[in-house]
Amino acid sequence: MAIEEVLSSKGRVKILKILADIGELNISEIARRAGLNYTTTNEHLTALELSGLIMHKRFGRIRIFRFNENNPRAEMVRRLVELWEQTK
Repeated sequence: MAIEEVLSSKGRVKILKILADIGELNISEIARRAGLNYTTTNEHLTALELSGLIMHKRFGRIRIFRFNENNPRAEMVRRLVELWEQTK
């Protein structure tokens, strides 16, 4: 996924900001904090995961999402979000 596609969606940017700030969360909590419904949040998380920016781990039926520390692009996006928020 191109950077334009990742950053062109307000929902995906909100999710990235939330995960950069909090660390890791389940899908319901991400949806609540982003002000999105479950289905839309799931679609954004799937796109972000396919791009390699985030990953999930599963505990039974619960999925916990976080930045993919093994992906240099994900770390760069996390730093961008953190720096952007610090300079408000």
